[in-house]
Amino acid sequence: MKNVKDFILSATKASNCEEIEVIQSLWSGYGKIARYQLTGVEAKTVIVKHIIFPTETNHPRGWNTNNSHIRKVKSYQVETVFYENYNSICTHECKTPKLLGSTTVGEEQVIVLEDLDTVGFPIRKSILTIDQVKVCLKWLANFHATFLNVKPDNLWKVGTYWHLETRPDEFKEMNDTPLKQAAATIDELLNSCQFQTLVHGDAKVANFCFSKDLKEVSAVDFQYVGGGCGMKDVVYLMGSCLTGNECEQYETELLNYYFGELEKTLHKYDNELNINKLKLEWSFLFSIAWADFERFLIGWMPNHQKINGYSKLKVEEALKQLD
Repeated sequence: MKNVKDFILSATKASNCEEIEVIQSLWSGYGKIARYQLTGVEAKTVIVKHIIFPTETNHPRGWNTNNSHIRKVKSYQVETVFYENYNSICTHECKTPKLLGSTTVGEEQVIVLEDLDTVGFPIRKSILTIDQVKVCLKWLANFHATFLNVKPDNLWKVGTYWHLETRPDEFKEMNDTPLKQAAATIDELLNSCQFQTLVHGDAKVANFCFSKDLKEVSAVDFQYVGGGCGMKDVVYLMGSCLTGNECEQYETELLNYYFGELEKTLHKYDNELNINKLKLEWSFLFSIAWADFERFLIGWMPNHQKINGYSKLKVEEALKQLD
C-alpha cells in the first residue's frame, strides 16, 4: 500500500510520521506490527498493524494450506471489525488499545492503534507469578461479563484459533484415539452452552501488556475473538504461562478467583442473571475446554510442551464427563 503514511497522518491528524521500530513480523509472513513516531500532535507514537496477504505463504511448521490462508485472511477482517464495532464497549477493567483508524485496500489492511506503552502498559511478561495470572484472569472475567449474551456479528461465530471447524488439517493428523472420537461432541458442548459470551480467542500471556506495578493489564490481538464459553480463554491463559504442576496446584484457587471477579462484574450489569447456574455450567466445561485445546495440539504439534501430565489428566476428566 503506497499511502500507508498518508493514512496514518489522516487517522492521527499528525503533521508527519516515521516508522521507528518493527515490533514483530506477523505469523507466516502476513505483514508486520510497527511503532511510528508522530509530529505535531499530543500522542508521540502509535502502533500500526500492516497486513499484506502474501502470494506464497511460509508457515513455520509447514501448515501453509489453503485452510490456513483462508483462516488468517478472515482473522484480520475479524480483528478490524472488533476494533471498529466492539472495542469502545470495553471498560478500563478490560482495557484494549483505542482504534485511531483502519482501512482496507485490495489485499492489504492497516490498523492504527493507541500505543499502550505510552498510556501506562509498557511491561511484557512470558512467565507469571500466581498474582500476575490473577491480574490477567480479572481482565478476562471483565471482558466475558461485558460481552455476555452479545451476538458475535461479523466476528468468528465460534471464537478461538483452534476450534474444530477451522482445523481439519490438524484433526486429520490425529491418531484414532478416544479424544479424536469425542472431538465433535466436545466441540458441540462448548458451542451450545447456555451462557455464551465473546472470548478473546488467543488469550496467551504474550497478548497481555502490564502496567509498571504489574497490577493491571491491557490485551491486544483480537484476530480470533468470537462467541463461546469463557473457559476457553481461562484454559488457554493458564496453559500459556504455568507449568502442568502449577496448573494442578493452583487450579482451584485460580478458578475461584476468576468466578469471583466474573460475579462482581455481572452484578453491575444484570441483577436478574442466575450467576450460580452460569458458574455450574462453566465449571463443568473447564475440563471439556482443556480437552478441546489438547485435541488441536496433538494434531498440530504432538510433542508440544503444553501436552503434559496435567493436560492429559484434564482430557481423562473430560472423557469421563462425556460418559
